[in-house]
Amino acid sequence: MLRLYIGNKNYSSWSMRPWTLLRQCGIPFEEVAVRMDAFAPGSEFKRRLAEISPAGKVPVLVDGDVAIWDTLAIVEYLAEKFPELHLWPADPALRARARSVCAEMHSGFGALRSACSMNIEAHLPEVGAIIWRDRADVRADVARIAQIWSDLLQASGGPMLCGAFGIADAFFTPAVMRFRSYALPLPEVAASYMERVCALPGVRAWIAAALAEHDFLAFEEPYRLAR
Repeated sequence: MLRLYIGNKNYSSWSMRPWTLLRQCGIPFEEVAVRMDAFAPGSEFKRRLAEISPAGKVPVLVDGDVAIWDTLAIVEYLAEKFPELHLWPADPALRARARSVCAEMHSGFGALRSACSMNIEAHLPEVGAIIWRDRADVRADVARIAQIWSDLLQASGGPMLCGAFGIADAFFTPAVMRFRSYALPLPEVAASYMERVCALPGVRAWIAAALAEHDFLAFEEPYRLAR
């Protein structure tokens, strides 16, 4: 069976992508949670991951003797291993667009990532309002993501980005969580898509598990104090 190493569900946006893809698409896998106690070289987190991945980060997908430690590489591996699931769209042009926006998500949107770290348990509309007021770069990131969603939904006919749920949707689930926690304003098309994503069983399962963790990590909490 496939084994997926992940960090804390409340905070680990990178882990959410392949986990949600596997769960929503019904691919059996074993979850191995590695608590993010710290990211320093001597931390328990780093020591555990060093045994399976040279990068020392989550997520890591293990299939027998093969370990894959990058989210794009993981989803490409899954798409090749399960071609019958059509994790990428069948249409070549739509598939190319889906790959392009996933690569853009993978390497971009630094302002949104830094200002609005993923924190599913938190409800931070006041913080979100200040960020929205003061950070033009965050507003630009949000506008670009909303445009990506709108363009793909129009091209595919929806209800998911490429028609049916697939890799592109999984890649943007952390952005959905950020928009949700910080109550960032979205155009109607993007807001409706976000509601559909949150209603997916695989996404609901991740959110429920994140809320059940009750593991406050101060270094992941720029806006709150331990209660």
